[in-house]
Amino acid sequence: MALLPAVFEVFGVTANVLGEHEPPWASQFRGLAALPEADPLELWRSDSFMASLTSADASLVLVAGAWLEEDVLIAALEGTRLGYDVRVLADLSLFRREQEHLHALDRLALHGIPATTIRQTMLEWAACLGCPSAIQKVRQLLASPECGPS
Repeated sequence: MALLPAVFEVFGVTANVLGEHEPPWASQFRGLAALPEADPLELWRSDSFMASLTSADASLVLVAGAWLEEDVLIAALEGTRLGYDVRVLADLSLFRREQEHLHALDRLALHGIPATTIRQTMLEWAACLGCPSAIQKVRQLLASPECGPS
C-alpha cells in the first residue's frame, strides 16, 4: 500500500474503488474514484466503471482486492474476455481460502492474465517510458525503507 500514492504521482493513473464503504486509505490518493454501487462480479456491466475506462482511453486494467479466488478472478477473466489487457496485482489481493488462491493464479495464467506486484509494475512502466528521471524516481522509491526491502 505504501507505493500506491507514488503510482498515482509518477504515472498519473486513476483508480476505481468498488464496495459499499470507502477504505480508510482512500483519502490519501488523488485520481481515486469510488464506485460504491458496483458489484465486482458485475463490474464490466457497470455504466460508471465503463465510462471511467472510456474517458481515460484505458486498454490496460490492473485488478486487485478481496477476494482473489472469487471477485478478482471473475473481474479479470471478464475484462480479458472483453479485450482489455488485464493484470492482477497479487500483492494487493487477499484470498478467502488459502488452498484456492494458487488455483486462481493458475487459471488466470491459462487465460493470459499475469499476476504482478506494484513494485514490478512500477519498474516495468518506468522502463517502458524510457524516461531517465522516472526510472531514477522509481528506483529511489523502491529503495526507501517505508516501501520494504528491494
